[in-house]
Amino acid sequence: MTVTLPVVPPPVVEEQLTDDQRTALIDEINELRQKHNAVVLAHSYQIPDLQDIADFVGDSLGLSRQAAETEADVIVFCGVHFMAETAAILSPEKTVLLPDLNAGCSLAASITADQLREWKSQHPGAVVVSYVNTSAEVKAESDYCCTSANAVQIVESIPEETEILFLPDLFLGEWVKRETGRKNIQLWLGECHVHAGIVAEDVERARVEWPDAELLIHPECACGSRCMLDLQSGKLDAARTKVLSTEGMVRHAMKSDSRQFVVATETGVLHRLNTLAPGKEFRAVRDSAVCGFMKLNNLTKVRDSLKYMQYHVTVPDGIASRARVAIDRMVSIG
Repeated sequence: MTVTLPVVPPPVVEEQLTDDQRTALIDEINELRQKHNAVVLAHSYQIPDLQDIADFVGDSLGLSRQAAETEADVIVFCGVHFMAETAAILSPEKTVLLPDLNAGCSLAASITADQLREWKSQHPGAVVVSYVNTSAEVKAESDYCCTSANAVQIVESIPEETEILFLPDLFLGEWVKRETGRKNIQLWLGECHVHAGIVAEDVERARVEWPDAELLIHPECACGSRCMLDLQSGKLDAARTKVLSTEGMVRHAMKSDSRQFVVATETGVLHRLNTLAPGKEFRAVRDSAVCGFMKLNNLTKVRDSLKYMQYHVTVPDGIASRARVAIDRMVSIG
């Protein structure tokens, strides 16, 4: 389905349900997913209700790969549009549903396929590495996809003399440049509006308020550059400061001996952290780090998605096959 996605995130409006209404909706969703042989996927930034009913919770690529391995006929993706597209690319034989078609992404919207083609024309011979937070059309114009967890590994697999066009996230790209020491990486000036709003002052305030906590930072955050400098100078304790993907944060918190964690990413992940690491304390570096796009989905919309088989997200075969090449190259590396 071709849609025009909004660029500006909507205000967060919480679905108001009584306990009886919530229970009735969940019962109906369970009946419908059994009827349609469906799986429900929820990104870690989704509302707690959806994380709690999902068959799988995680990051966008991991969810798509898990869904592709199931025998399900229908995938209900509680996330944003590019995530449903990725699921459709990896599972072309399945029906992929997005509960709300307005669930866009400010980062994915920061570059179009036409803009990428123009950028490539200015750098002949360069290799294009696209973050998974991009549209299918942009993936189709890319040589490799990457996630925040494997971006460094993907870049290191490319010959050092080869110029790289890294897109669309400026802050993730800057972190990759520092980690790899590569000077020939050109960065697209895109950003996630939520992560760009998490700044060094937020980190400093959280450190003062929770001095014994571990600091977990997503590499998309605007505070990343300052934190890296503070690590080098010794202002931040390297043993208690980790730059991690969303899934990396979850895995680290579960195994860490620390009892307190300050988390620099979208606040939806706190529910998952509290669920998987009970007895530990988690707080957001910035309480307002909330994505309105991610919060569009709710129980009623998931029920309606399954009841009416809406909204079906598809990717044209030509675009899907080319995008799949970039994804498969990434998977082959790690």
